[in-house]
Amino acid sequence: MAVARRTQVGIIGAGPSGQLLARLLFRHGIDVVVLERRSREYVEGRVRAGVLEQGTAAVLRMAGAADRLDKCGHEHGGIQIAFDDRMARVDLRKYAEKPVIVYGQTEVTKDLNSLNEADGIDVHFEVEVRGLSGLDRNAARIHYLRDGRPAELVCDYVAGCDGHHGVSRSAIPHGFAREYEKTYPFGWLGVLSETRPAAPELIYCNSPLGFALCSQRSATISRNYVQVPAGHDPHAWSDHAFWEELRRRLPDAVAETLETGPSIEKSIAPLRSYIIEPLRCGRLFLVGDAAHIVPPTGAKGLNLAVSDAAMLASALQAWYAEHDESGIERYSATALERIWNAERFSWWFTMATHRLSDNPFDRRMQVADLDYFTGTDAGRASIAENYVGLPICNPVTGSRLA
Repeated sequence: MAVARRTQVGIIGAGPSGQLLARLLFRHGIDVVVLERRSREYVEGRVRAGVLEQGTAAVLRMAGAADRLDKCGHEHGGIQIAFDDRMARVDLRKYAEKPVIVYGQTEVTKDLNSLNEADGIDVHFEVEVRGLSGLDRNAARIHYLRDGRPAELVCDYVAGCDGHHGVSRSAIPHGFAREYEKTYPFGWLGVLSETRPAAPELIYCNSPLGFALCSQRSATISRNYVQVPAGHDPHAWSDHAFWEELRRRLPDAVAETLETGPSIEKSIAPLRSYIIEPLRCGRLFLVGDAAHIVPPTGAKGLNLAVSDAAMLASALQAWYAEHDESGIERYSATALERIWNAERFSWWFTMATHRLSDNPFDRRMQVADLDYFTGTDAGRASIAENYVGLPICNPVTGSRLA
């Protein structure tokens, strides 16, 4: 017989979106339980994005989880786009009136985990969620195994923060939702290394040999990428081969001063665009990667997860405080508007900077596209506005949340 317990909001997944949502709700007196399939060490060790929008930073401050971010994060007032043997800078402060912040997703996750543990928020790692039921009834049930024994979590609402392959999305009945997807025929080979960053700001490179990105986690830790065919084996690349290929794709002035060293971590990131809608099915809400996947080119994955969590938290807070159901009803539409805008920017930036084919026409069109977007005030303003992030709206009031 399964052991059952009761909570107000059951959260599946203890990545940044799940832990942030738990924290935002807990700080408003809402009872939450978080269930995570992986170990805490695994969750905190995943190497992911490192560019945070100001809206993301604002939400983390609302959650009381930005102390280390404010001390250790590095503000970047611009990005560099290299193409056609030149390098153009987009001034984010000038065109969007704000910078982005470089602070790794791994650090955000560690911060949230530590704070939630200190506050006694009920988070369970290495718990296998087997399924959901009662999504269209008075209470939902999360069925899971803990220490090999069946258990149930009875809750008012379920937040699916368990990624694209989690049980939450698969619990939606066939035919209820519509899915949109684009799979790109290439991925990113990424190398994390204890080396000085190639430049003070991120460099996005459209090279005839393929895309490259010089990114960073700190003043001494670099994260660099090169475009490779889909399905590539990261272990087929030696460190020497990676650095040589990266050099070939960078502007000469950057390549000449590039510091190289042993890799700390090496992996392939496939590129996909995916959205499911609506984001609500009865008592289940989808959040973060369970709802959408964006190519990493636009640095939107973590930022969208944070905005989803902030919107859903506001909706649930209004329900529990005032029995105002309007935010719950509008969560999906409000979140999807921002998601589609971020998806569009990530798609555009990907198509403008990656090697798409051997057709010279495609190459010339990319150069013409980047010529306009980096060579005019309107174009630079468009890149800057989207890169720093569009406003996060409150689904209850429609006003700006962050």
